[in-house]
Order: sequence, then C-alpha cells, then structure tokens
Amino acid sequence: MPTEDSSCKTVEFVVSSDDSGMRLDLFLAQKCPQYSRSQLARMINATQVLVDQRRTKAAYHLHAGQRVVVTLSELPRQGPIPEDIPLDVLYEDDWLVVVNKPAGMVVHPSKGHWQGTLTSALAFRFNKLSCIGGPTRPGIVHRLDRETSGVIVVAKNDSTHLALASQFENRTVTKEYFAVVQGVPDRDRDIINQPLGAHPYQREKMAIRAKHTSSRDAQTFYEVIDRFEGFATVRVFPKTGRTHQIRIHMAHVGCPILCDRLYGGRSRISKSQLLNTGPAEDSSIVLERLALHAMRLSITHPERDETVEFTAPLPADIRGVVQELRSGPT
Repeated sequence: MPTEDSSCKTVEFVVSSDDSGMRLDLFLAQKCPQYSRSQLARMINATQVLVDQRRTKAAYHLHAGQRVVVTLSELPRQGPIPEDIPLDVLYEDDWLVVVNKPAGMVVHPSKGHWQGTLTSALAFRFNKLSCIGGPTRPGIVHRLDRETSGVIVVAKNDSTHLALASQFENRTVTKEYFAVVQGVPDRDRDIINQPLGAHPYQREKMAIRAKHTSSRDAQTFYEVIDRFEGFATVRVFPKTGRTHQIRIHMAHVGCPILCDRLYGGRSRISKSQLLNTGPAEDSSIVLERLALHAMRLSITHPERDETVEFTAPLPADIRGVVQELRSGPT
C-alpha cells in the first residue's frame, strides 16, 4: 500500500513477496497506472525513482521488502468530461459509491474510448471523488473489463481510496462472478493456480507464463452451477485480481467464457448455435458480449469497520442465455 507525503507528490511502495523479481518499470506501471510507461521511464532516468535510497535502472529486478520512493511528475490536469449517463447506483454514503456497471461501458478514458466512460458518468453525478488514481480516474479503485457487467466500488475521498486499495492488495475482499462457459468442466469445483503475464506477441492479451519478468501468481476458484449440452454456468471466486484472470483461467481448463473474442474465438452466438439445432432453426443473436458478470462484492467498510456486501442481479442478456439453455430445443 502506498504512503504519501504532505505535498502528495511523493509516494512510497514496499515490494511484496508477490512482486519480488519484477522489473522496476513493470512494478511502477502497476502501482501508478495513471502514468504511461514512457512517463515512468523518464522519471526513472531523471532520478525521481529510488530503490532503498539508491538510483537504479528500469530493468532492475526488485526484491521483497525493498522500498521504492517515487517523486511523481505532475500529470496534465485533463480529467474525464462529465456526461449525463444513467447510472445504476446500488449503494451510496459519504465515503463510497457502488455501481452496477453495464456491459459495453469502459471504466476510465483510454485510447479509442474517450467518451461514454464510467468516470464521465461519475463526474457528472458526484461533486467530489478521490484523486489518488490521477485526473483521468477519479474514484476508481478497481476495474472491470469493458464487456463485463456488475458490481464496482468507487471512493469518494482519498482516505477511503487508500483503505479500499489496501483491501484489494491484501486480498481481504470477496469477489463472486457468474459466468456462462463454452464447454463443460469435468469437475464440480476446482482451484486454478496458474501465473499470468504479458502475452509474448499480442499486446491486447495476457497469457499463462511462468518465470517471466511480467508474471504474477494468480488463483481462481470455480464451482459448477448447471451443466448443459456443450455449455455450463459457473460461480467464480478470483483470489487475486490480475488482468483477464478469469477469462484466461477458464480457457486454460477448456471452458472459455462464452462470447470471449480474445480467449474463446467467438464474439457472438445465435440461438441455433447455443442449442445446437442447426442454422435453419433460429439465427437470431442471443448474446454478443462476454458472458461474465461481477455478481457480488464483499468489503470492510473503511469508516464503520464492518463487512458490507453488494449484489448486482444478472442482466437481461445473460439471464436470457441461461433461460434458453434450461429450456432446451423446442
């Protein structure tokens, strides 16, 4: 967890055992996501980054227990443009907001996605949010993929942000996802323990990679709810929170998330394909996004110090797929 000085320009990180062996630049890219890799490289070269009070290089491999102090360069003051976008607010108090994010909404601005983001909707609706994530990510403590729907918590102030970030980092939050997978798991429940890192040649993907500088441990527990012909519904409980973790781990056991273009090979599915009735029966599209929903999130409230749980109901498109599978061919 980072600590800040009174000027809010210097942050300090202690390298955990999970991050031991990671390159300095990759470590900083994960800890300071509001900065680009090139910005972080300039800070390292300008001696704005010290490891145990010593200057080092971007390729330096960190060790557990080392202290990394970063004097952050000022970011451009451009934040998300407030947009009047409806939000499904599940909970709100003086410290945090919990939103049921719809599929198709990007969490924060990025290349090719400058409008219609969750942060734009939040900026329009709320006067003040935490600024620790930088001007383009006000309030954002954790993320969901664009096509993933469900529960996401947003911090209203910096102290709440730090407290929640610590819970995610220390893995004391409970996250439960609902998914429809293509293929049928051969076990009722299992733990997938496979490290994840950068894909060797596709920048938009991650991959299972052991003993690589970008690799980090990743654990996912899943439990089968129902089995169908060629498909299944599962509950998924990720212990860690790596990028694309659930998607890669389920694909690894031969059951990619339905309509996962990157890891499953298809981005949409028709009713006839879902029920295996042949193209002449019904070619209407029943789903054209990732069949993954963040259903439940349990955290310790940063002010009341008690466990609070938030649940988002299944959206209509995924619910429709499940109903079709349960009904079967007519």
